[in-house]
Amino acid sequence: MINQSSVMMDLEGTVLAEDEKVMLASPLVGGLILFSRNFDNSKQLTQLIKDVRQAAKQPIVIAVDNEGGRVQRFKTDGFTPIPAMGKLAPFFEKAVAAKGEVAVDKTETVSELAWLLASECFAHGIDVSFSPVLDLERGSDVIGDRSFNSDIKLATELATYWCDGLADAGMACIGKHFPGHGSTKEDTHVAAPVDTRSFAELEQNDMAIFKTMIANNKLQGMMPAHIRFSAVDDNPVGYSEYWLQTVLKQKLGFNGVIFSDDLSMVGAGEHLSYAEKALKAVTAGCDMVLICNDKNAVKQVLSELQHKVTDKQSNALSLLSNTHIDLDELQASKRWRNAVNLAQAINQPR
Repeated sequence: MINQSSVMMDLEGTVLAEDEKVMLASPLVGGLILFSRNFDNSKQLTQLIKDVRQAAKQPIVIAVDNEGGRVQRFKTDGFTPIPAMGKLAPFFEKAVAAKGEVAVDKTETVSELAWLLASECFAHGIDVSFSPVLDLERGSDVIGDRSFNSDIKLATELATYWCDGLADAGMACIGKHFPGHGSTKEDTHVAAPVDTRSFAELEQNDMAIFKTMIANNKLQGMMPAHIRFSAVDDNPVGYSEYWLQTVLKQKLGFNGVIFSDDLSMVGAGEHLSYAEKALKAVTAGCDMVLICNDKNAVKQVLSELQHKVTDKQSNALSLLSNTHIDLDELQASKRWRNAVNLAQAINQPR
């Protein structure tokens, strides 16, 4: 069985197609993720999101991957290019060397960048950005400078400031990719990685940042990795009741929303139908499943699972934003100008 509003779909272009309107009206659809292909300009995006909400006929969470750096879908006309998280620590090191420790405010710098990102999303009608990446930088090209750092303590510190900035704007903080993707070199978009480390080793390393962030109540959402940790469980994390129920919820005490990573990735399994993937993910503990870049796959899931829908709503709808921001007013504010200057200083150091 699957709850209502448990599917997050995407769109092919900058305007709604007729079949997409029909899909959005399904009681199974409760989320939409946006990509660069959906953006021409600020005005167009705002109208597209309004059209999506009208077509959905029920509450729908609008999301985007705006992490900063190379994973930021919107960077122009209403959106500021946010630095990659991996640029922050070197920026601070250089600033401390030049000005001294007392003169460098890491807390304000990181939190203001997060506030800026969230505020610009809200000004266009976007509810959440899937951030931050909590994976440690341990040699994975697919993670790389998306990570805050390789050092657990420093990465946790910077991630905390980031989540505080999102919270200040009113946006949920969604950590990824539990329990850690930074030590796995393969890209789950095109491979099905296996990590052979023991649970004890994972707990002391990659998982430590997740544990601290959960204990400090910084995360409202979580996205598990499409990685199989063979010494722990035979299933990839996103399909694993052990990882999501026993470890994440019971052992670590996480009580927020769990999003699957994209079910079209090779790491999500090529031998299963999309309907089977969706059921496997929600059975394991995911509250909302992402199906991207394959409209027919979404249609298959909506058709095959329409008779398995419960009368309950996905708790992913708890992440809907009540924050409404006027873009012109935002861009006229001193806080916005200061935050943009910070982003530019980190992106283009002198």
